[in-house]
Amino acid sequence: MRRKPVSNGLTGNLRVPGDKSISHRSVIFASLAEGKSMIRGFLDGEDCLRTVEVFRNMGVRIDREGTELTIHGRGVNALEEPVVPLYFGNSGTTARLMSGILAGLPFFTTAYGDDSLSNRPMDRVVQPLRQMGASIYGREDGKKLPLAFDNSALQGITYELPVKSAQVKSAVLLGGMLAEGKTTVIEKGPTRNHTETMLPEFGVEVNKTGLEVSIEGGQRLRASDINVPGDISSAAFFIVAAAIVPGSNVTIKQVGLNETRNGVIQVLERMGASISVTITEYIGKEPVGDVNVQSSSLKGCVFEGEIIANLIDEIPILALAATQAEGETVIKDAKELKVKETDRIIAVCDNLRVMGAEITPTEDGMIIQGPTPLCGGEVTSVGDHRIGMMEAIASLITDGEVVIHRPESINISYPGFFSDLDFLLEK
Repeated sequence: MRRKPVSNGLTGNLRVPGDKSISHRSVIFASLAEGKSMIRGFLDGEDCLRTVEVFRNMGVRIDREGTELTIHGRGVNALEEPVVPLYFGNSGTTARLMSGILAGLPFFTTAYGDDSLSNRPMDRVVQPLRQMGASIYGREDGKKLPLAFDNSALQGITYELPVKSAQVKSAVLLGGMLAEGKTTVIEKGPTRNHTETMLPEFGVEVNKTGLEVSIEGGQRLRASDINVPGDISSAAFFIVAAAIVPGSNVTIKQVGLNETRNGVIQVLERMGASISVTITEYIGKEPVGDVNVQSSSLKGCVFEGEIIANLIDEIPILALAATQAEGETVIKDAKELKVKETDRIIAVCDNLRVMGAEITPTEDGMIIQGPTPLCGGEVTSVGDHRIGMMEAIASLITDGEVVIHRPESINISYPGFFSDLDFLLEK
């Protein structure tokens, strides 16, 4: 794909697709519930559709019309043993959250992923689930997909997370929901809280005290309708685009503003971006609102520590913003980037350097000097949707054409990305 720099700013109002994390969980919880649930605003990207197909293969009827799903939940005990291996595609969320469910179901299942997912670590969920009594087998003793789950009776445990990961937390809690007794997860720091926020909407009691989250096993889920807000991780690309392209004024409408997800806004405000945020409603316990951003003069900063877990998926686009900021930007404590769809530390640095950025990878992040004029060139998404979108935004401010290889990876989370980008450019 070839993208040319623009001579005008981005303007207009935009609603981005539904939140990926909430879309996954809404399908999981509604499928495990008894009764019919309606999911509106569902993200129909490839990753979330993998979760849909997993439950269809276990006998759940799921009707889809665009971004609206009708899920005829069967309850946990009425799920069917799948006759084929479950395919997770590229979706780490599907793989890790479903492991918690599959570990506690009374039948045998196998699961696998694409080449990228097959090289991502699964032992971080397999180990605690085995402590609960799960029979899980897999490549490298369960460190990698494919995995097999045998009929197991799980017991509740208390588990302290070795890494800051909402996926691991959720896998253990979902296993605990199917276990006997109480399961408690102790976090190292706050991570995305969608699992513990959404489960009560399906009738499941979850208790949270500080960094401890507990759930009692054996609870039955009841059907619930869910409205999915816009995804702040997708919105981040247009927020940064508006901040770095002169003459821009963009408002993202009805986007999720969960406090465990809004780190990208906090960092951009520290960098001097002209951003205003207005909460307009709450969907369940999820704050939803509008984000307006205008072209801004940015300055470099250091971001590290607890905030990293709240913006880990936004670091690629924040790195691009840093190339246009005055001074040095240092990103620390982001080692988790190494085990995403690709090693995002290397992918970000390699591709931005092709475009002339002064960026140096470190063991747990990167150091970026700015402001630096960017040039055209050939880059690749390396099969990672967030790298591909970052490169597309970068092409807006280069001095020549950018050729993006493997742009189709963007369909994983944002099938209409280029249409929405062109819409803001044509206003």
